[in-house]
Amino acid sequence: MITLTIYLEVASKKWQRAFVRMPEKIEQAAAAAFLYAKKPRSFDDRNFEICITLSDDRLMKDLNHTYRGKNMPTNVLSFPQFKMAGLKARDLDSFPDPDGLPLGDVVLAHSTIKKECKEQGKTLENHVIHLVVHGTLHLLGYDHMKPAEARKMEKLECDILQSLGYPDPYQEDEHETEPKRRRR
Repeated sequence: MITLTIYLEVASKKWQRAFVRMPEKIEQAAAAAFLYAKKPRSFDDRNFEICITLSDDRLMKDLNHTYRGKNMPTNVLSFPQFKMAGLKARDLDSFPDPDGLPLGDVVLAHSTIKKECKEQGKTLENHVIHLVVHGTLHLLGYDHMKPAEARKMEKLECDILQSLGYPDPYQEDEHETEPKRRRR
């Protein structure tokens, strides 16, 4: 059986009382993404850990500049510990702690996300939960650089969010009832 431990670090006071039961909902979203995502066979009978950091735009800008060469904040960054393609069990055996292998880190930026919510007509909770699912899927090797990859990842995100009771994040306005064409 595969298990997952989620560590949530609130690195910015801006996240205090962002929405009701925030830590529980964020952990539930990451766990659902981990559960629904296809994982390599080498993950069988292992324990994993994810760290989710709720940061501010200053930290996110620094991370985005350092690791992606973009000198601006972004909404979410993922830092996977492993490359999923071709991952073998022996690759995981090199980690000394069998109680929890580090799957990676997901970092979210408060002000950027809040700005996007206003621009896109989304609630902070819905957008954050989507970004947690999105970031967790990146840790598991999902990407959206090519159209086919993007369609696969978006469908999985929507399925996961629906299972948690959240709307399709790719609609123009989550308050509308008619689905619109997905954005790329």
